[in-house]
Amino acid sequence: MRRAEWIFVAFSLVFGAALWPRLAARATAEHPPTLVQLFTKQDEMIPMRDGVRLHTEIYIPRHAAGPFPFLLTRTPYGLNDAPDGYSRLLAGYRAMFSAGYIFVFQDIRGRFKSQGKFVMLRDPCEPPRPGCIDEGTDTNDTISWLLKNVPDNNGRVGILGISYGGWLTAMSLLHPNPALKAASEQASPADMFLGDDFHHNGAFRLSYGFEYTVSMESGKTITPFHFSSYDLFPWYLRLGPLSNVDRRYFHGRIPTWENFVHHPNYDAFWKRQAVWPYFERLTLTVPNLNVAGWWDQEDFWGPIHIYFASEKHDVHHDNYLVVGPWNHGGWAHGLGNHLGPIQFGTPTSQYFRRKIEAAWFAYWLKGEGQLPFAKVSTFQTGSDRWMKYSAWPPSTGITHRKLYFRGDSRLAFTPPTANGPDAFDSYVSDPAFPVPYRHRPIQETYGPGSKWYTWLVEDQRFVYLRHGVVAWETAPLTQNLTVTGRIVAHLFASTTGSDSDWVVKLIDVYPQHYPQDVQMSGYQLMIADEIFRGRFRKSFEHPEPITPNKVTRYVFSLHTNNHTFLKGHRIMVQVQSTWFPLYDRNPQKYVPNIFEAKASDFQKAAQHIYRSRRYASYIDLPVAMH
Repeated sequence: MRRAEWIFVAFSLVFGAALWPRLAARATAEHPPTLVQLFTKQDEMIPMRDGVRLHTEIYIPRHAAGPFPFLLTRTPYGLNDAPDGYSRLLAGYRAMFSAGYIFVFQDIRGRFKSQGKFVMLRDPCEPPRPGCIDEGTDTNDTISWLLKNVPDNNGRVGILGISYGGWLTAMSLLHPNPALKAASEQASPADMFLGDDFHHNGAFRLSYGFEYTVSMESGKTITPFHFSSYDLFPWYLRLGPLSNVDRRYFHGRIPTWENFVHHPNYDAFWKRQAVWPYFERLTLTVPNLNVAGWWDQEDFWGPIHIYFASEKHDVHHDNYLVVGPWNHGGWAHGLGNHLGPIQFGTPTSQYFRRKIEAAWFAYWLKGEGQLPFAKVSTFQTGSDRWMKYSAWPPSTGITHRKLYFRGDSRLAFTPPTANGPDAFDSYVSDPAFPVPYRHRPIQETYGPGSKWYTWLVEDQRFVYLRHGVVAWETAPLTQNLTVTGRIVAHLFASTTGSDSDWVVKLIDVYPQHYPQDVQMSGYQLMIADEIFRGRFRKSFEHPEPITPNKVTRYVFSLHTNNHTFLKGHRIMVQVQSTWFPLYDRNPQKYVPNIFEAKASDFQKAAQHIYRSRRYASYIDLPVAMH
């Protein structure tokens, strides 16, 4: 397979736009009917209100009796037709083939075979106005055309998609077509500055932002950047300051990179693009199944916050949430009985597709059965079981406990007693020698052999006790401890610099002797994590320098979770200030715009994490009472 073809398939795999290899292998073994035998295909160029035509493939069941509802998926990643001309996207919906749907797949404007200009995450027309075009209007126009021009339909439409496709699904809900009766927003970004693909808490996601934008904005198809190195850790280090990117490589040709440079703070540009505020004002009229994965390496923040925002006006009880032990899009393929070396003991992805997703659309689009699941369904890792809740996060039976940093590298639920000037742990953060975010070699994000897809479950021993990282852990637990809900870091820290990043990781440490699976002995599994850029401690809109050597409090979310730390395991917290090259290097000297920083701005900094009575750093854990 040529490199460009690999990149295309890799993008498709992550975002749900291609045939999942394991599904294909299993399908071959079972000898099911071919897609050509099951469906009649129509290839159409559907006109939008401004005259632009969008390439659309329509698959109508051959041997079932209609009328049928439509199931629509829109994507910027191409339909990736197989040699028989049928889209590989179909394979992701095998669990729904027998129910009878007209499957519709569409290239969004400006991508692949569709006309028009592509704009990354095009701003929604809010409020709607004459002449304004967005992804919502294109979805409305597509649905109207389908209802009029495809015979034997029942007048009902469902829409779903993963990642960018999830965002397109979310856009369709702001002003939905009356025929849109069900949706499933899956792993949609909701805020590209606060928590999704391009930034987390203002810290720029360098390798992802660089590679994704050039791949999406160098042409109508996926066009990967050609690196001169297999291991990109030294490549990005040699790149130097972010100001070198456009000068050396992009030359003003990548619009989204230009937006990064010109909008380093949380200004009107990012706020217009953010999805969650629209949903806070929206009375949801289309039932929506939000889907997320605990180890989603791209968009976990998004679906969770779309769910939170939608709850404000969910007067019809139409807002649902499912979270499983998946990486980005992992629910759409394979069995889901493991992620990397982490075993779950049950086929979670298969369960989702058959028992949740298929049942969801059958209920709303065909009037069949009942919803067999609660408003919130989460897979509780550690105990490895599905849990049901009436809301997320649950409040009943939850006690918030503070897990304090203590001396001798210990964590405990009792506060520290030391109060001397040396009641801290320290490390030196050196931008010239940043801490890698995953094991080297660090391949390009969607390149051959890339470990990007499972880096969040990698054994954190590769950085434990490394220079630039400090850690604390509990004694072995004497009983199970289940964390259910929002985890928050409360960090008291100082730096000799005037800006700094703070990375906090909550880790499940397996016993040193683990006979169930010897290879997992002592494994350090990251359960929750996040980065915070110190300049934004008071405001994401108006950054400020940090006062050097002053103890400063940082409070930031490590997101929600549902995990049981089993008896005999330990809980660990690791703190560091670089996570490279996923996140850009903070110069550690305050500059107004890090995208314009010079090489001379980067400096070492001594970092102190405090654990005294006055400055007690801790993790707020929502502990479920058994």
